[in-house]
Amino acid sequence: MQNHVFVIAEAGVNHNGKLELAYKLVDAAKEAGADCVKFQTYITENDTAESCEKAEYQKTKQEESQFSLLKRLELSFDDFRKLQEYCQKKKILFLSTPFDIESFYFLESIGMPMWKIASSEVENFQLLKAVARTHKPVILSTGMCDIQEIEETVKVLKRFNAGEISILHCNTQYPTPMEDVNLSAMKEIKDMFGCRVGYSDHTKGIEIPIAAVAMGAQIIEKHFTLDRNMEGPDHAASLNPVELKQMITSVRNVEKAMGDGRKKISNSERGNRIAVRKSVFAKCNIKKGELLTEKNIIAKRPGGGINPMRWEDVIGKKAIHDFRKDEMIEI
Repeated sequence: MQNHVFVIAEAGVNHNGKLELAYKLVDAAKEAGADCVKFQTYITENDTAESCEKAEYQKTKQEESQFSLLKRLELSFDDFRKLQEYCQKKKILFLSTPFDIESFYFLESIGMPMWKIASSEVENFQLLKAVARTHKPVILSTGMCDIQEIEETVKVLKRFNAGEISILHCNTQYPTPMEDVNLSAMKEIKDMFGCRVGYSDHTKGIEIPIAAVAMGAQIIEKHFTLDRNMEGPDHAASLNPVELKQMITSVRNVEKAMGDGRKKISNSERGNRIAVRKSVFAKCNIKKGELLTEKNIIAKRPGGGINPMRWEDVIGKKAIHDFRKDEMIEI
């Protein structure tokens, strides 16, 4: 389908480090109609220094470092093998974002069909180079980036012969304030890089990703969770399964509504033309030979007779026979 929007149901770390919860997230993504379900693969020791503080959106009353938080949420490589097998069984595409080079090599070994680069990794040269050298498609998130930083990242990917590059506009604040969304930036990205563009959403609710599709986004990524009240950094800014399904249904409706860009009569409205358009009618009884003037003719529904756009052709003609009031005029 030409207008098909690729919807990524972002499970991320909303499994809270538990494989059984991850399976349930796969089920929810499949039920909602997502094209794929995506996780995050990392080895905490390779990804984050022990002294690293939490990002603002990660902070809770619980005092711990970002390292400790991520360690609690980490799944093993064996867990990801099982998740991939489960996704194959459920017939939904499995993706996971690598956050360190060892995790990349693991994901490559199990056959990732494409790569999703997180906003945090746009300056990770080693990872970008490795991803590009697989020659597979790349979806690049661009939170915390200006256009020049995106350009530098794209140069690296192209230098090492990455496959098709798609770029997602993104804001990494959870939840993103509406005034900071800046959906119009997708146009600048598309104009500058000439690639598929999309939107990775961290706002509350479903309205912004739907608006993004109406503005031309061809990829939508949205975090979801089984329960927003669960403990963890991303749950509060995620959709529940019902909302995810509502969002995807709305996205599918909008993608249908986008059409082909050519103004034409649709099949559904073609039958309305006769009933709703107008013809030239007798405004009163008219005798044969009487001049047709604006005093004795009028444009009325239905159509099918003389088009009122031919008004000037009718005015001044002589009636070819008697016309009763509300009878279609003939000339």
